Amino acid sequence: MEGLNNYIQYIALGVESIGILVIVLGILFYLFRFLIKINSANPVNYASLRQSLGKSILLGLEILVAADIISTVSAEPSLRSVAILGLIVLIRTFLSWSLEVELEGRFPWQKKPGSEGKL
Repeated sequence: MEGLNNYIQYIALGVESIGILVIVLGILFYLFRFLIKINSANPVNYASLRQSLGKSILLGLEILVAADIISTVSAEPSLRSVAILGLIVLIRTFLSWSLEVELEGRFPWQKKPGSEGKL
Protein backbone atom coordinates (compact mmCIF):
# COMPACT_ATOMS: atom_id res chain seq x y z
CA MET A 1 0.00 0.00 0.00
CA GLU A 2 2.92 2.33 0.73
CA GLY A 3 4.23 1.84 -2.80
CA LEU A 4 0.87 2.83 -4.26
CA ASN A 5 0.84 6.02 -2.17
CA ASN A 6 4.30 6.89 -3.48
CA TYR A 7 3.09 6.48 -7.08
CA ILE A 8 0.05 8.62 -6.37
CA GLN A 9 2.28 11.32 -4.87
CA TYR A 10 4.42 11.24 -8.03
CA ILE A 11 1.28 11.56 -10.14
CA ALA A 12 0.13 14.53 -8.02
CA LEU A 13 3.55 16.12 -8.43
CA GLY A 14 3.32 15.58 -12.20
CA VAL A 15 -0.13 17.15 -12.34
CA GLU A 16 1.12 20.13 -10.28
CA SER A 17 4.01 20.51 -12.71
CA ILE A 18 1.59 20.50 -15.63
CA GLY A 19 -0.50 23.21 -13.93
CA ILE A 20 2.54 25.38 -13.38
CA LEU A 21 3.70 24.79 -16.97
CA VAL A 22 0.29 25.78 -18.32
CA ILE A 23 0.47 29.09 -16.45
CA VAL A 24 4.11 29.85 -17.30
CA LEU A 25 3.94 28.77 -20.95
CA GLY A 26 0.64 30.59 -21.41
CA ILE A 27 2.12 33.79 -20.06
CA LEU A 28 5.25 33.46 -22.19
CA PHE A 29 3.34 32.54 -25.35
CA TYR A 30 0.77 35.32 -25.12
CA LEU A 31 3.32 37.96 -24.13
CA PHE A 32 5.56 36.90 -27.01
CA ARG A 33 2.60 37.01 -29.42
CA PHE A 34 1.65 40.45 -28.11
CA LEU A 35 5.17 41.80 -28.54
CA ILE A 36 5.51 40.35 -32.05
CA LYS A 37 2.17 41.73 -33.26
CA ILE A 38 2.26 45.07 -31.45
CA ASN A 39 3.59 46.92 -34.50
CA SER A 40 2.05 44.73 -37.21
CA ALA A 41 -0.88 45.50 -39.50
CA ASN A 42 -3.16 43.37 -37.30
CA PRO A 43 -2.00 44.15 -33.74
CA VAL A 44 -3.13 42.31 -30.64
CA ASN A 45 -4.59 44.83 -28.22
CA TYR A 46 -4.16 44.93 -24.47
CA ALA A 47 -7.68 43.61 -23.78
CA SER A 48 -7.01 40.55 -25.91
CA LEU A 49 -3.70 39.96 -24.14
CA ARG A 50 -5.42 40.26 -20.78
CA GLN A 51 -8.15 37.80 -21.79
CA SER A 52 -5.59 35.26 -23.03
CA LEU A 53 -3.39 35.55 -19.94
CA GLY A 54 -6.40 35.23 -17.65
CA LYS A 55 -7.61 32.10 -19.43
CA SER A 56 -4.21 30.40 -19.11
CA ILE A 57 -4.09 31.29 -15.41
CA LEU A 58 -7.61 29.93 -14.89
CA LEU A 59 -6.73 26.66 -16.60
CA GLY A 60 -3.55 26.36 -14.55
CA LEU A 61 -5.47 26.96 -11.31
CA GLU A 62 -7.98 24.24 -12.19
CA ILE A 63 -5.16 21.78 -12.82
CA LEU A 64 -3.49 22.73 -9.53
CA VAL A 65 -6.76 22.10 -7.65
CA ALA A 66 -6.91 18.64 -9.23
CA ALA A 67 -3.32 17.98 -8.10
CA ASP A 68 -4.18 19.03 -4.54
CA ILE A 69 -7.16 16.68 -4.49
CA ILE A 70 -5.04 13.78 -5.76
CA SER A 71 -2.35 14.53 -3.18
CA THR A 72 -4.81 14.73 -0.28
CA VAL A 73 -6.66 11.55 -1.22
CA SER A 74 -3.43 9.56 -1.22
CA ALA A 75 -2.20 10.97 2.11
CA GLU A 76 -3.11 9.60 5.49
CA PRO A 77 -6.65 10.86 6.06
CA SER A 78 -6.85 13.36 8.87
CA LEU A 79 -8.97 16.32 9.78
CA ARG A 80 -5.96 18.59 9.31
CA SER A 81 -5.23 17.41 5.74
CA VAL A 82 -8.89 17.75 4.74
CA ALA A 83 -9.06 21.24 6.28
CA ILE A 84 -5.91 22.29 4.42
CA LEU A 85 -7.34 20.92 1.15
CA GLY A 86 -10.62 22.75 1.79
CA LEU A 87 -8.79 26.01 2.41
CA ILE A 88 -6.64 25.62 -0.70
CA VAL A 89 -9.66 24.80 -2.86
CA LEU A 90 -11.58 27.72 -1.36
CA ILE A 91 -8.76 30.18 -2.07
CA ARG A 92 -8.21 28.91 -5.61
CA THR A 93 -11.95 28.90 -6.30
CA PHE A 94 -12.16 32.51 -5.11
CA LEU A 95 -9.23 33.39 -7.39
CA SER A 96 -10.90 31.61 -10.31
CA TRP A 97 -14.19 33.43 -9.75
CA SER A 98 -12.39 36.75 -9.41
CA LEU A 99 -10.57 36.17 -12.68
CA GLU A 100 -13.79 35.05 -14.37
CA VAL A 101 -15.61 38.18 -13.25
CA GLU A 102 -12.68 40.31 -14.36
CA LEU A 103 -12.48 38.64 -17.77
CA GLU A 104 -16.16 38.13 -18.58
CA GLY A 105 -17.78 40.89 -16.56
CA ARG A 106 -20.18 38.45 -14.89
CA PHE A 107 -20.20 35.55 -12.43
CA PRO A 108 -19.83 32.06 -13.94
CA TRP A 109 -23.43 31.12 -13.10
CA GLN A 110 -24.93 34.22 -14.73
CA LYS A 111 -26.24 34.12 -18.28
CA LYS A 112 -24.30 35.87 -20.99
CA PRO A 113 -25.85 39.17 -22.05
CA GLY A 114 -28.13 38.65 -25.04
CA SER A 115 -28.60 34.92 -24.39
CA GLU A 116 -32.16 35.29 -23.01
CA GLY A 117 -34.61 33.03 -24.77
CA LYS A 118 -31.90 30.90 -26.43
CA LEU A 119 -31.70 27.19 -25.74
